[in-house]
Amino acid sequence: MAAHGIQRHVLVLLKVAIWKFSNGSEPIVCLWDAEACSKAAASGHLSILMWLHENGCPWDEKTCHKAAKYGHFKLLEWARDKGCPWDSRTWSSAAKFGHIAILKWAHENGCPWDEETCSSAAQGGQFAILQWAHENGCPWNSWTCRIAARGGHLEILKWARGNGCP
Repeated sequence: MAAHGIQRHVLVLLKVAIWKFSNGSEPIVCLWDAEACSKAAASGHLSILMWLHENGCPWDEKTCHKAAKYGHFKLLEWARDKGCPWDSRTWSSAAKFGHIAILKWAHENGCPWDEETCSSAAQGGQFAILQWAHENGCPWNSWTCRIAARGGHLEILKWARGNGCP
């Protein structure tokens, strides 16, 4: 996925900073916070994320969340292997945007999930993902049905109600 808007701006600044740093001078301007890592993750720039991490740039759960949202599986695997934290937003993003391989991997690797996973799948019209999540013990609540109804996802709404969703 190509970088857009602010993401492109941040990545250009990072590339300039990398060039200046590698040529013996310190960068003049560089965003050096968890947002830099999440922007690199959202854009799928593993090499940028690797450099940021290797040079002490902080990261947080948003890095994994953005990688999952945009389907950057290898980047997510690398970040988790290096100890990047994650939370239930990783699930929700992958569910909403249909990244079943990421969901299955996250499940196998202990990512926490909550009711938002099912409601996000419903919001994205991801029927197969909602079924898989429910069959694998993901909790749901009335928001799953509300969001399915609001989004016009009748098949999801019928299935969820028929399977005990409040």
